[in-house]
Amino acid sequence: MKMYEYHKDTLEFHVRGSGPLVVPLGGSVVLPCYVETLLVMESVRVEWTRTDSDILVHLFLNGDIRPEDQHQDYHDRAHFFTEDIKHGNFSLLLKNVREEDKGVYRCKVYSNKGADKTLVKIKDVEYLIVSGSNQSISAYVGGDVTLSCSVKSPIKPEEIEEVSWKKTDKGEPITVLLYQYNETLSESSDDRYRDRVEFFTDEIHRGNFSLRLKRVRTEDKGVYICQVFTGELSANTTVILETLGEL
Repeated sequence: MKMYEYHKDTLEFHVRGSGPLVVPLGGSVVLPCYVETLLVMESVRVEWTRTDSDILVHLFLNGDIRPEDQHQDYHDRAHFFTEDIKHGNFSLLLKNVREEDKGVYRCKVYSNKGADKTLVKIKDVEYLIVSGSNQSISAYVGGDVTLSCSVKSPIKPEEIEEVSWKKTDKGEPITVLLYQYNETLSESSDDRYRDRVEFFTDEIHRGNFSLRLKRVRTEDKGVYICQVFTGELSANTTVILETLGEL
């Protein structure tokens, strides 16, 4: 297709986009690109590219979507909204977002009425990894034990919305301890754990949400879950506690 150059003051349409986007790892995101002027689709070329490498993310050409021209990194992940193209919506749905998808994308529209572009930035790709003990841990009755829970994420620990420790092996989950919006809620603990559990406060800024369980009882034996929530993300780790005889 022959390419044309147009001066801005001769354009008969303008391409619109959006501000910076923050996307969860593995999720989906819409990269907005649309024109409010109806165009003849048979004379339209729409190119989605990465500005840092000029990789072709997707292409619409002469009335057809051209997945065969996509860079392999975006094949089966980047899609036009087929039914909306005729209305001037050239937005792209990007699925299964990866950390390396972060960057600036250019949507450029060419037609017999001119050419224009918009830039859409994926500012950040958020992820949340919660890890704990790889095997069950043991504690003596009457002693203290640490239940491990470590958070890895670009989100700062003080911005995490909630961390909950619960015992989950029998009946309804029992709340052991709760952390919300940079505050430990000791009053949230079930009576069976009141005044026996605490976070390592000085370690929270490093993403350490491990729990110290003091004066272990025989009935403390069981399965504990550390669940972390922030924005649209949620992850957890499980710790199995075995109790031994008294010290």
